[in-house]
Amino acid sequence: MWRGAISFGMVAIPVRLYLATESKSMSFRMLCPDDHTPIRNKRWCVTEDKEIPWNATVRGYEVAKDEFVVIDDSDLDALPLTTAHTCEILEFVDDSEIEAGVCIKSAYYLEPEAVGVKPYYLLKAALEKTGKVAVGKIAFRDREHLCRLALHEKGLLLNTLHWPDEIRDAGELSLPEAEARPEIHKRELDMAVMLVENLSAKFDAQRYKDDYREALMAVVEAKVNDKPLEHVAQERPSKVTDLMAALKASVEAAQSGERAKAPRERQAARRRTAAEGTRRRKAS
Repeated sequence: MWRGAISFGMVAIPVRLYLATESKSMSFRMLCPDDHTPIRNKRWCVTEDKEIPWNATVRGYEVAKDEFVVIDDSDLDALPLTTAHTCEILEFVDDSEIEAGVCIKSAYYLEPEAVGVKPYYLLKAALEKTGKVAVGKIAFRDREHLCRLALHEKGLLLNTLHWPDEIRDAGELSLPEAEARPEIHKRELDMAVMLVENLSAKFDAQRYKDDYREALMAVVEAKVNDKPLEHVAQERPSKVTDLMAALKASVEAAQSGERAKAPRERQAARRRTAAEGTRRRKAS
């Protein structure tokens, strides 16, 4: 999607960027409530009172009320930015200094061009030896981004980052820790730590599965076939009246293995139960 070079001091590393992720979101069409036919979103010119095809529209930047400057692809390609075709490394930092939870936006794989293989792996080796990550700037057609370059498996990964003024101040939240801390008793904290330790594991994303698509398709299939949907009982936390008792019960459940099953095993068991219910209905 982007082709350019990584600027590593006086060294230029020709690379290509590829999206490292893809959306698996389920999409819906907007329908007419009367006959359930798709609703069209028309691009309508109010001056000429006619519809404008999508491929005939142009971009416009409003410089005054109802006054626009047209910006086309050639204008975007000719932006007076060094980062339009070059990812400029500005500095190297400890990765722990980047607050990933709120800073990181998107992920892109970095692939070296044939002439950039040696400097690409030179940069990778330097990052491995120093334990640092690179911080730089890169411009796509929509805007310039702050970015992070880091090791990833056999290559390098680029993450776009939020600019500081895009991150809201957590001070806007109501977080009364000073009042809550004195209310936490040692026995409660010890029990909470025990629960954390009993449920601790090495993170493996392969153990987890997004069940939303499968569940939604089950709803669609049930509606198409005009059949009742097999409902899965929702696990609702009980109302906490005694924190210590709730913690103790949670620890006992974790120790007995009731909560220690791998998420994939629990999900598979629920799917088997639902499938068995469907088979029984079909057989009857």
